[in-house]
Amino acid sequence: MQATHFGAGNIGRGFIGEILAANGFAIHFVDINETIIDALDERKGYTIELAEEAHRTIEVKNVDGINNKNQPEAVVDAVFESDIVTTAIGPNILPFIAELIAKGIQKRRAANVEKPLDVIACENMIGGSAFLQKEVAKYLADEDQPYVTEWIGFPNAAVDRIVPLQHHEDPLFVSVEPFCEWVIDESQMKAKAIHLQGVEYVPDLEPYIERKLFSVNTGHATVAYTGAYYGYKTIDEAIQDERVLNQLKAVLGETGDLLIHKWSFDPEVHAAYQHKIEGRFENPYISDDITRVARTPIRKLGYDERFIRPIRELKERGLRYQHLLEVVGMIFHYADDNDQQSVQLAEKLAANSLTEVIKEVTGLNDDALVAEIEEQVKAK
Repeated sequence: MQATHFGAGNIGRGFIGEILAANGFAIHFVDINETIIDALDERKGYTIELAEEAHRTIEVKNVDGINNKNQPEAVVDAVFESDIVTTAIGPNILPFIAELIAKGIQKRRAANVEKPLDVIACENMIGGSAFLQKEVAKYLADEDQPYVTEWIGFPNAAVDRIVPLQHHEDPLFVSVEPFCEWVIDESQMKAKAIHLQGVEYVPDLEPYIERKLFSVNTGHATVAYTGAYYGYKTIDEAIQDERVLNQLKAVLGETGDLLIHKWSFDPEVHAAYQHKIEGRFENPYISDDITRVARTPIRKLGYDERFIRPIRELKERGLRYQHLLEVVGMIFHYADDNDQQSVQLAEKLAANSLTEVIKEVTGLNDDALVAEIEEQVKAK
């Protein structure tokens, strides 16, 4: 079985690649990083280490690399031949691979390939595959649509694994936390005969996406911004401070209330899920830079993102969101000269009123809520 995976970075190799390989797939990794692609193409394998006391390793084999900048036709051929296509490249990069995927689909149609293919975006976003589908559709002709409708699926997915920034002498070696979760919306699949071991298939993905986004992503960002506020450089150092840990617990308590009210998650089961998250952030074998987790603050303050969306929905339900507001206040004070969005946010705040900036970056038109955020920013 053949897989084409866009994104040969640490997440692609250390998470999606591991699961695909464990299920017997030969993997074409697609990326523009020449060092990694050339090494994959030469060595045909790499090593994953689990960040735990035993430091277990996993050998991934039967892989190669394709440079989509220099070898676009090879990427098209890979999609044409594949049994599954996956991505882990970041939401903002998805539009740039859409044309190659579309050409691969068109080549399948031209060759009358009557075999289903699922294209799965494994990104930290809600509706990643649906978004990619819209981007791919821009490059398809009207006559392609019946074929796509019958044979090509874009099932949404939720993924969760901490893969910190890291540097090794071996460019392919990657360290990841032992925990991982990959959930796919089975109702949107076309290749229903392919069920990957290590992946959970559900009839409705939205509760699981929101559980992950509002627990892991919101929680991780809470530790990062609170840790940065108190002067820490890494997640594991920050969470040792009771102020940071208590802020995390309080925020997870608020998002947990939302998830339980909205999706009827069992409170005890969800409490155990949150406790596991705390343990993952405390893992002493992962030293994750706060700058990695806290990067792109403008995106993280978005209307449907990990802070503003739960705040909005908690307010709609008359539930508490004070601790989430406190973190939002910290984000407006976050400074990283090496992060473009952090610099942009500081420039916006210097050139405009705080109210205007809050409305612009959050998309909020609820004046009372904007005023609450403004109060928190001024209090920090």
